[in-house]
Amino acid sequence: MSAEGRASGHGRVFQSAGDQHIAEHHHHYAPGASLFAGAPTPGLGGPDTVRVPPVGRTPAVLRDRADLMRRLRAAVEGGGQIHVLHGMGGCGKTAVAHALFTEAVRDRARVGLWVNASERLSLRAGMLAVAADRGAGPGELAAAHSGQRAAADLVWHHLDHSAEPWLLVIDNADDPAILQEGAWLRPSPRGTVLVTTRYATSRAWRGAVLHPVGVLPTEDAAQVLCDLAPHAGTPAAAEQVALRLGCLPLALTLAGSYLHHQLLESWSMDEYRNRLEADPTGLIDQGAALDSGRPESRHLVSRTWHLSLDALADQGLPEATTLLRLLSCWSPDPLPLAVLAPASLGATGLLDAVRVEPALRGLLDHSLATIVSAPGGTDGDQPVRCVQVHGVLLDSVASGTPAEQRAALTETAVALLEAALPADGGVGDGFVALLVPHAVRLLREGDVRTAERVVGLAVRLAERVHETGDYAAALALAQEAAGAAERVLDAEHGLTLSALQRAGRSLFRLGRIAESEEVHSRVLRVRERVLGPDHPDTLESCHGLQQPLFRLGRRAEALSLLRRAAEGLRSALGVEHPRALRSRAMLIEELATSGEHEEFRQVSPETVDDCERHLGADHPTTLSARHAYAFGVARLGAPEDAEPLTRRVLADRERVQGPTHPMTLGVVVLLSQVVAARGRWEEAVELTRRAIAGREQALEAESPLLVENYSQVADYLARAGRTAEAERAARASLPLCERVLGPDHPETLRARQVLEA
Repeated sequence: MSAEGRASGHGRVFQSAGDQHIAEHHHHYAPGASLFAGAPTPGLGGPDTVRVPPVGRTPAVLRDRADLMRRLRAAVEGGGQIHVLHGMGGCGKTAVAHALFTEAVRDRARVGLWVNASERLSLRAGMLAVAADRGAGPGELAAAHSGQRAAADLVWHHLDHSAEPWLLVIDNADDPAILQEGAWLRPSPRGTVLVTTRYATSRAWRGAVLHPVGVLPTEDAAQVLCDLAPHAGTPAAAEQVALRLGCLPLALTLAGSYLHHQLLESWSMDEYRNRLEADPTGLIDQGAALDSGRPESRHLVSRTWHLSLDALADQGLPEATTLLRLLSCWSPDPLPLAVLAPASLGATGLLDAVRVEPALRGLLDHSLATIVSAPGGTDGDQPVRCVQVHGVLLDSVASGTPAEQRAALTETAVALLEAALPADGGVGDGFVALLVPHAVRLLREGDVRTAERVVGLAVRLAERVHETGDYAAALALAQEAAGAAERVLDAEHGLTLSALQRAGRSLFRLGRIAESEEVHSRVLRVRERVLGPDHPDTLESCHGLQQPLFRLGRRAEALSLLRRAAEGLRSALGVEHPRALRSRAMLIEELATSGEHEEFRQVSPETVDDCERHLGADHPTTLSARHAYAFGVARLGAPEDAEPLTRRVLADRERVQGPTHPMTLGVVVLLSQVVAARGRWEEAVELTRRAIAGREQALEAESPLLVENYSQVADYLARAGRTAEAERAARASLPLCERVLGPDHPETLRARQVLEA
């Protein structure tokens, strides 16, 4: 598509072969110049023609836009309406208008009329030239120019009485006030009006049919690059570049031009994508310089947005620029609107609270930002309203922000994310997940002045994401935080160790047991040396390390570490502290696993009571304590006693955490084992299959938890008399068990026994 502009010069459209341009000619005539050919009128100036759009070579192929073009063709056939193409700069509005204009003239016997509305003078001159084209005489035009006759009335009189049907394109109408002031925009029974604009909402569009024009679909965007630089790489490589450029036509065209015109270096598309990471805006803009030698500002992604920001400043909204610069500190992913709450933003001192809403509305009106709805989570949370800004726009705004302002903006961005994540966890899962890419963007910023705050925020956010059950996302964020902390702070800094500890916990939940053990052991060694053996953080490391050790079969060592953590944290922090209670809740399960009957019976009821009293009945640690107690009763007691306990925990997990949460699925597995112990094999099969279905969505293919479930369901099928199904399940699970769990693991032996039977 095209990059539209408001200044004179050339604007690009994307194409299938070669480089093509849209040129906007802004003529400033001397007194006495001709308004239209053959009709000299003193004191008037205007375009050379309104019959030919000021376009160079036309696009051979207009990528995508098929549905939009069908609607616009129908509009031309019907006539009598105003249609508005609106979207951000560089998304291709003018290219669509030009394609429709060409078809209307060539194939539909319409008179095509093209007016540039980027400025008052160009709009007025162009519209009067339209009147002249439709039959207005020199005297009428002179009267309109001198104010003796209303200019717009003259134009529309002749359009309404045109002998031929017409299509009028009013291009670059980015200030609707210009159209309103002169009443230039009107429907007519004799033709169709098509307006292109960045301004998404305006009273001027009342009664018009609005058509949003956005970025391209990925496949079409990749094809644009292949059209321009067919020898630079495969369609798959082009697709990766297109995704990095956000499928924005202006950026695609500049990138393709750069790859096409290289002489001394011949980068592939893969090389171009890698180079983008260092200076995306500067590299993209080089495509304009290679093509024209002296690119004008609207050819450049670093400058095209200034047209809209300048217009907003003229409207009394300079704060829109500040807000856009703040948004450039975050990711192009959807950002919850709650992060920009006027009270929070006003408290930072960056913007006055009462100016936040007008500034955001200004960005929305000029298509610099959009409002989107993001999923609220998997458990029925309401959708989250978000603001989103295109990635290329954010990159260019960030690169153009003065360095002395960048630090204050980054600090504000960190503070707003901190405020959006309350310590009490009072927001939904979907909201929490939406904050992750923005925290990652701040981590990669690498600002020394905000490093500690950003890493601390990322660690807390990773913990919250982990609690939602998205262990992969929690791990990725924790690893980003650890890497940033090592680079900017120190390998043994407390926040570096906290991030690594967080990563170790997510690794364990993902079934990557050996990696989890390695990370936790490293953190424990450093904390014991730096902080001492009894520091709460050191004891937290004991808690973290014991989990993978239990799974690796080092039970005595693990139980010793867990007792040390539970007793030490209780002594250091108090019986009511969440960290102390979490270790005590974990101790219930490990005592049962280790066969410590007497200690299990002594500590379990007291621990469950303390969790309920100090944390509440629905706190995750309380749920874990009751879960562990039900597990212990099932392992050390009678299944008939364990079943009601397990069913209660399952109901609570489903209510609080949702039916597909990994911890809920863990209770499903426990219940399958309880009912199997009571001989209800069919029910055990269905429960285990439910757990498998959920875990296959969340865990890696060879997670030990999943592999164990595969063996279990094979056994239950066999005991239910479903021999053929049992054999198929056992044959599929045995190689996995041998590879993942080992040849002598109980579940490996179980699968082997099913086949032997």
